[in-house]
Amino acid sequence: MNTPDWSDHNFATAAVRAGHRRSNEGENAEAIFTTSSFVFDNAAQAADRFQNNAPGNVYSRFTNPTVRAFEQRLATLEGGEACIATASGMAAIMASCVALLAPGEHVVASSGLFGSTSQFFRKYLTRIGNPVDFARIDCLEDWAAKVTPQTRMLFVETPSNPLTQLADIRALAELANDNNALLVVDNCFCSPALQRPLDLGAHLVVHSATKFIDGQGRCVGGAVVGDKKRVGEDILGFLRTAGPTMSPFNAWVFLKGLETLQIRMQRHCESAMALALWLQQHNSVSRVYYPGLSSHPQHELCRQQQSGFGGIVSFEIAGGSRDNAWRVIDQTELLSITANLGDAKSTITHPATTTHGRLSDQDRAEAGIGEGLLRVAVGLESVDDIKADLERGLRDLSL
Repeated sequence: MNTPDWSDHNFATAAVRAGHRRSNEGENAEAIFTTSSFVFDNAAQAADRFQNNAPGNVYSRFTNPTVRAFEQRLATLEGGEACIATASGMAAIMASCVALLAPGEHVVASSGLFGSTSQFFRKYLTRIGNPVDFARIDCLEDWAAKVTPQTRMLFVETPSNPLTQLADIRALAELANDNNALLVVDNCFCSPALQRPLDLGAHLVVHSATKFIDGQGRCVGGAVVGDKKRVGEDILGFLRTAGPTMSPFNAWVFLKGLETLQIRMQRHCESAMALALWLQQHNSVSRVYYPGLSSHPQHELCRQQQSGFGGIVSFEIAGGSRDNAWRVIDQTELLSITANLGDAKSTITHPATTTHGRLSDQDRAEAGIGEGLLRVAVGLESVDDIKADLERGLRDLSL
């Protein structure tokens, strides 16, 4: 069977077909190759593969057919030349930094990062000799002011977690190019179904495949997408040596998730918009953070660089107290109280004490994570039922 160039096909087709190469068994669904190693025809072939002198499988820490199918499919959907799958989204970020930054090279990151990402930059990347400064995600002048002659990476999560703030990807890409640096974009909230950062000038895209790519909260994994040299050689070399590897079973689950990604994201966006509009009119809510609302300060930017507004809605409880925020959470019966997102099941969390709970009070305040903030990852249930579940707690607040 001839293998088409899937980049010539529409997104929905590539999401179902790209990366799949049938074995001699002729299977229509992708196979799961649950093997740690591969057998060679002879000693010379083994030597050639180990030395990268011949293509083929070597060891599942860095070459596995199921994982490779996922990598090729995601690379196609993101418009990248290469993809490396990792054990988690955080492993993807770590691999990108460790593989591409030399000691002493400087990073500028957005200040409103996911808690674990912020911790990695603040506590661990600095420990191995890479200084990090943080810039306001929506202020290009602040990014430019933080850049030094040693800056080699700009890292941004757009939209941000949990306030859905946006960065101007094109502008940051120009800033990175002007300073011989790389722009790395965490595309977790959007997925390639809503945003393709490489098309906007970014050099690398990282994912937590655990979220919308899976779509049902089943597995943990991550990925880096970019060019053949940085991703296909440098980051692959780190993966081969250090081993933050995606399992074949998880890769198979993510392949199945990609098949339905586009239609799921459409539903997430529709329901999130309806929920945001409803919350915006609620007497117990003082502010709603959702890029689809005209009141969002970067609504127009979102319309320019995304094809949809996403499935994450955050909002401030009137009065801003932790007690009232927790009361709303504890009154829910339908929503899952968990920090995961991108699931078919809607989830609710209190970022100040969960996803961003390990940050200092000052760092949380600078990121805008207050005690009255709640984040809802809108799933695939009826949005009327999601509203009713939140209403149970919101109507009983003592404001």
